[in-house]
Amino acid sequence: MRRQGWTWAVVFALSAVACREEPPSPAPPGEEPPVRWDVVEPGEALSGGEAGTVTDASARAFSQSLPALTLERRSGFVSGRGVFEIDWIPAPASSSRADRDGLGPLFHAVACMSCHVGNGRTAPPDEPGSTGEGLLIRLSIPGTASNGGPLPEPTYGDQLQPKGVPGVPAEARVVVRHSQLSGTFADGEPFTLLAPEYALEELAHGPPHPDTMLSPRLAQPLHGLGLLAAVPEETVLEWADPDDVNGDGISGRPNRVWSVRRGTQVLGRFGWKANQPDLEQQSAGAFLGDMGLTTPLFPSQPCTPAEQACGDAPSGGAPEVEANRLAALTFYSHAIAVPARRDVDSPEVLRGKALFHRVGCAGCHRPTLTTGPLEEYPELSGQKIRPYTDLLLHDLGEGLADGRPDFEATGREWRTAPLWGIGLTATVNGHTRFLHDGRARSLMEAILWHGGEAEVSREAVKRLSKEERESLLKFLESL
Repeated sequence: MRRQGWTWAVVFALSAVACREEPPSPAPPGEEPPVRWDVVEPGEALSGGEAGTVTDASARAFSQSLPALTLERRSGFVSGRGVFEIDWIPAPASSSRADRDGLGPLFHAVACMSCHVGNGRTAPPDEPGSTGEGLLIRLSIPGTASNGGPLPEPTYGDQLQPKGVPGVPAEARVVVRHSQLSGTFADGEPFTLLAPEYALEELAHGPPHPDTMLSPRLAQPLHGLGLLAAVPEETVLEWADPDDVNGDGISGRPNRVWSVRRGTQVLGRFGWKANQPDLEQQSAGAFLGDMGLTTPLFPSQPCTPAEQACGDAPSGGAPEVEANRLAALTFYSHAIAVPARRDVDSPEVLRGKALFHRVGCAGCHRPTLTTGPLEEYPELSGQKIRPYTDLLLHDLGEGLADGRPDFEATGREWRTAPLWGIGLTATVNGHTRFLHDGRARSLMEAILWHGGEAEVSREAVKRLSKEERESLLKFLESL
C-alpha cells in the first residue's frame, strides 16, 4: 500500500473465465477416438439437471425455485425469499417494526437484495471517483487468526463498512478510479482493459495498519448454489492436482476453511476464494459483515476497540436474526434453480464449444458434475449438472492477484467461477461486468485478464481469428 495523506490506494483483480490450451490429437490405434465437442450432448440444455433447471430466460431467470420442490417446500422457498427481501432498520424500532430492527451499527447495505439484485451479479462503480453499494473491501494484515483464516486489521476489522447508523461514523469511503491497458489480438484487432485503483478516503479512525491487505469483492449470482453444495467432497478432491503431477500446467487445490457449526476445518466451496464451507455460514457471514446483524452462528458485533460508538450502539436483540430466519434464508439459498441453456444446437455455438475445449478452458471450468446426497435436500441428489467449475483454487497470475491470503488460498489463487447462467447477465442485471471487482466490461475482457495457470489459454484465445472469437463468445453467451 502507498500512503497519500489520508488516502490509501491499491490495485487488484480477479477472474470469471479461466482457460488452458489442450489441442486435440488423433487417438493411437486400438484406443477410443477423441471426444467430439462440436455436437449436441444428451441433456446439454439442462444446466441444473432434470430437477434443478427452469426455462425462464427473463429478468427473473435467477430467481426461480427448483422445479422438483413439493408444494410444501415451495412455501419454504417463498418464506426464505421474504427474509432475503427484508429492509432492515436501526434499533430500537417501534413495536410494529421491531421484527426487522438491528441494522448496523456499521453496515454495507440494508437488505440481501440490495447487492444481489435479481439474485444476480452486482455492477461495479463505473464513473471516475465513484463509489458503489455492491462493492465491498476485505481487510487483513499478515498473520493467521485463531480459526486459521485471515487476521483482521486491528482498527477496521475484516471488512470495511462505508455506512453507520445515526451516531456511529462510517469507517471510510471507497473510491474507484481506472486506468487503461492496451493490447492487440494476433490478427491486429486492438483491445483495451480497465485497471481499477481503490482508495480509502475519509477514514474515521485514522490510517489502517501499514501492512494492511485489501481485496475488493462484488456480490456473486445465487442460482444453483444448492446443487454445488451437493457435489460430493471426494469429487472435488479427486480433481485436485496441487503439484501438477499430470503435467498439464493446471494445479487446482482445495481450500480448507473453518466451519463454525462443526468446530473444525472442512472443504471450502463458496465465495471468490472458496472461503465459506456451506450456505448457512455464508448467509450468517453476510448478515453480520454486510448488514451488521447478529445470528446464532455469529452472535457478537465485530466492533474494534477503536470504534467505541459502534460498541455502545443499541442492539436489535440477541441474536438480531433468529434461528428460524437464518434457516429460511439458508433453505432459499439451496433451492434456487438454474436457467436452461439456449441455442445448444446452433452451429456457431457448437463451434464455440469446440474452441472452448480446444484451448483448454474446460481444464478448470469443468462442464459436468454429478451431485450426491445432501442432508435435508433430497431434490438435489443424483443430478448431472453443468456448472463449468471444479470448485478448486487456481493461481491466475500476478495481474489478477490481490496479495491477500484467505485460509489456504494464496494471494494469487481464486476459486474457478461457475459459468452457468453467465449469458443472461445483461438480461437479469442490465450490464456485462465480470471478474471479482467487475473490471471486465465483457466476457472477452474477462478472458484477457487471465494469467498464471490460464496464461497459455489466454494467448491461445488471442491467436484465434475474429470469427473464432465470436463463436467462442456465442457459446459462453448460451450458458
